[in-house]
Amino acid sequence: MYLLVLLIPLLNFLFSGLFGRFVGRLGSIQLSFWLMLSCCFLCIYNFYNLIVYNYVFYISVHNWIDTGLFYVQWTGLFDNISISMLFMVSFISLIVHIYSGGYMESDPSFQKFLSYLSLFTFLMFLLITSDNYIQLFFGWEGVGICSYLLISFWNTRINANKAALKALIMNRIGDFGFLIGILLIFYIFRSLDFSVVFSLITLFEKSSFILLNFNIIYIQFICLFLFLGSCGKSAQLLLHTWLPDAMEGPTPVSALIHAATMVTAGIFLIIRCSILFESSSYVLTVITFIGVFTAFFASTIGLFQYDIKKVIAYSTCSQLGYMIFICGISQYHASIFHLINHAFFKALLFLTAGAVIHALSGEQDMRRMGSLLKIIPFTYTFLVVGSFALAGFPFLSGFYSKDFILELTYSSWTFDATLAYWLGSFSAILTAFYSFRVIYLVFFSKNNSYIFYLKNIHELPKSMAFSLIILGLGSIFFGFFVKDFFIGFGSFYWHESIYIKSQNYLHFDIEFIPLIIKNIPLFFTFFGFILGWFWFYIYYKYTLYYYSIKLIKFFNSKWYFDFIYNKYFAYKLYNIAYKYTYILLDKGIFELFGAKGIIQFFYKSNFLFKKMQSGFLYQYQCFFLISVFIFSIFCFI
Repeated sequence: MYLLVLLIPLLNFLFSGLFGRFVGRLGSIQLSFWLMLSCCFLCIYNFYNLIVYNYVFYISVHNWIDTGLFYVQWTGLFDNISISMLFMVSFISLIVHIYSGGYMESDPSFQKFLSYLSLFTFLMFLLITSDNYIQLFFGWEGVGICSYLLISFWNTRINANKAALKALIMNRIGDFGFLIGILLIFYIFRSLDFSVVFSLITLFEKSSFILLNFNIIYIQFICLFLFLGSCGKSAQLLLHTWLPDAMEGPTPVSALIHAATMVTAGIFLIIRCSILFESSSYVLTVITFIGVFTAFFASTIGLFQYDIKKVIAYSTCSQLGYMIFICGISQYHASIFHLINHAFFKALLFLTAGAVIHALSGEQDMRRMGSLLKIIPFTYTFLVVGSFALAGFPFLSGFYSKDFILELTYSSWTFDATLAYWLGSFSAILTAFYSFRVIYLVFFSKNNSYIFYLKNIHELPKSMAFSLIILGLGSIFFGFFVKDFFIGFGSFYWHESIYIKSQNYLHFDIEFIPLIIKNIPLFFTFFGFILGWFWFYIYYKYTLYYYSIKLIKFFNSKWYFDFIYNKYFAYKLYNIAYKYTYILLDKGIFELFGAKGIIQFFYKSNFLFKKMQSGFLYQYQCFFLISVFIFSIFCFI
């Protein structure tokens, strides 16, 4: 039953890809729906067994690699982390499949799109249930390839192709670091199985080597490279630029990537290797700083974006920063709780954004929207629910996990944690502000769209509306119902799968935080909404366009990260590649001694031999005598 969870998306991928054209679009979507529904129910059943009976399974499938010194099994690890993630991924994937049936119904490659979605889900399942680093890396690279295929799905659009290549290249940087970390793990522990590596950490915790006259501990070095891989997948600062451009893909792809699959892989890696990171205090400090600055800077960029999907994309980047920096405080259970909560309201936001885009015939610029409240009130309702949950409005799912993260951060009483608390709280103001901005520009501002689009505005088909209802209910109630179970005081749900050193456990300290400190993030959230209302309803026309042009240009240009990367890295590498690898090597040395040189050699040799065929007998006798003479000399020698 557990392995069947992995096989169902693979079966759906094979059937949709190979036989989708024979059963048609309706047959493909019906089969995909029932297969993914059965997969979701199996995940829910496994989740129930884990809760009630505490069933944890380790299933060995096949001896994959066996060279004597290196041994890897193809296994399935179904513990608390894996089953919780399987439940979340399968549920979001099911909703995205249902939504895609309405959103992509007119696409000529609809069956191929469904097959890619199912392959994406299968590889994410494979990553989640891995019991060793090789299998995890296989799923890790697989979701990267699937993201490339899905982002560039509309491959006639040059921006989609560029965005897919950018995602692939930026992730390769992080993946290279992850691969080095895996090699170091094998070098130190002589194994890549989680059970072996984690059990031997205490023996090698102080092992070190000398590099440039510095004593470097192996565990610190390993964790640093693992975190580099996590930064690439989860779009943290410096490796984040691919995430907003990934919006060039279809909206269901954006929902799946941002809510449940690719960007959560980096968080999952840190949580799965919690015992490694707990032995690396310096790396935890780096994780805290990178995470909190990612949360802050992504919030500032989201303030001034006009593409509705890019605003939500930067909100994803910001929320991933929260999940990362709370891992730096060693509170991994809070990170995975926010990750699961975030999946519901982030998928809801993307799918409601897709509903708005669908209603406006593909328009994504919020400046060409407005006054849509009375035309599409159903979509408005769920966009408000998703935006308020994102901002951490009381009694919605985001509130329970986001405020808990900030409370735990304050309880740490260290410099990096204090900085993370105040920057994270300030980011809550910005999150509430741009959430209100999206609602205002789409539904309340003056409409600037073309009359052709206004005549064709319509509400959602039933399948798409059903998806929003389910996600809306999850965004409202899920955090409330599972909070005490996942992160409640005295809960031992994660105790067998997440390791936290006793001195880093902060649940007791939360009870002694002053009430005013606990409520600061909530006050900041309300302040962000009030500031948004004041800004857009009173001073919008004047302040935004006349007094803050330079500031707006800076944030709208994404802190010039893309400009810096293009000017100082991409163009220079391109020039080096053109001058040396293309002109000197490819068109020079390889061409001279390769195909072109061989052709010229045989052509000139053939011309010489053709000259020798003169037809005169005395020339042939002369050549014969010379050949006999040379042959005789070599024989005597």
